[in-house]
Amino acid sequence: MSIITITSGLYSTARQTADKLSEKLNSKILTDADILEKTHQTYDINLSALQKVVESKPLAFNDFSHEKEKCLAAIKKTISNSASSGDFIFHGILGHLIPREISHTLRVLIITDKKNRIQNGITLYGLAEKEAVKNMEHSDKVAALWTNELFHRKAWDESLYDIVIPTDKLDSEESVSLILKHSEKLLTNKEDLIKKEILDLKLMADIDLALSEIGQGLSMENKDGNVVVIIDKKVMMLTRLQQKIITAVQKIPGVKSVETKIGKNYYKGTIVRNYEFETPLRVLLVDDEKEFVQTLSERLKMRQFSSEIAYNGQEALDFTDQEDTEVMILDLKMPGIDGFEVLKKIKQTKPDIEVIILTGHGTEKDRQTCMDLGAFAYLQKPADIDLITDTMKRAYEKIAVRRNQPAH
Repeated sequence: MSIITITSGLYSTARQTADKLSEKLNSKILTDADILEKTHQTYDINLSALQKVVESKPLAFNDFSHEKEKCLAAIKKTISNSASSGDFIFHGILGHLIPREISHTLRVLIITDKKNRIQNGITLYGLAEKEAVKNMEHSDKVAALWTNELFHRKAWDESLYDIVIPTDKLDSEESVSLILKHSEKLLTNKEDLIKKEILDLKLMADIDLALSEIGQGLSMENKDGNVVVIIDKKVMMLTRLQQKIITAVQKIPGVKSVETKIGKNYYKGTIVRNYEFETPLRVLLVDDEKEFVQTLSERLKMRQFSSEIAYNGQEALDFTDQEDTEVMILDLKMPGIDGFEVLKKIKQTKPDIEVIILTGHGTEKDRQTCMDLGAFAYLQKPADIDLITDTMKRAYEKIAVRRNQPAH
């Protein structure tokens, strides 16, 4: 059976066509929401992170965590698993993740003009015109960002699709007939070719998963199990990275050989420190002195530490509620919720976050209070940047030990 993907503009009445096609083919419809939920359940990835990736929203600490790459790879794996079963119709923008090399894929766009779509939103869904317009514009923006990131093309660019169905000219029955006609042509592909492409799809998804654990700026090409990984980013230790890639990819069943190549965006970085973290360190800087904390962030960045900034205690608490944080560098004297209260609440609700106090106004009594509340370290401003980074490294080492301890 050929793979069918249906991409559509909101309120283009595409669901009616998809439902009828599903009945004809005895297939299930797999929407973007279904794929994200399956991915969330299978890989234990936060659903909000998956949604952010699909909506092209930034993820905090991604330079270190590679969370976006992991989300995309897991989504691709979910799609490849479903496509292999041969009984799903993919309805949404995630079908674009099926590689163009998979020739037995029929890519369908169902669309009509904005005026018709707005009217459909009003008459079919009982929406006010303003709400229909708002929903449509948001959906179109998400689709546009997605196809621009993947292909550098507009969402409804006809070159991305095998069939474009205008629903103001064709009803759902006519649309289904057209899709079936084109689908039958794809099935003239030799059965062994289809089987090979399915295996290739699964293999590429497995490789993407492995590469997502290594980092950003990695892409790959696969020909009959002979894999080439392109390194297209700044690299400090090229040989080490190449070996890491080869070791990870050659373990995957179906891979015959692995080699690496340098992409056009590769350049060798300056090694500032003589160590690397094997796992990303997520650092949140909390200080109301904007110039100081921004300068500190830049100096940490020069030492290969990525950081986020909160300018008051409430921002810090809100951030840690929504985003994973491993280390916090915290000032004590801030308006509103001060550092003592932030430290106390963090240790009550997120005890695994290691908090380093960095203050210019502390006393010995303050130091003792912070340590009693569970602070990892207490530093006085102005603190040497090497002392700060060494303290961060020790905090990370404590986290790594805790992470590797067997569960009881």
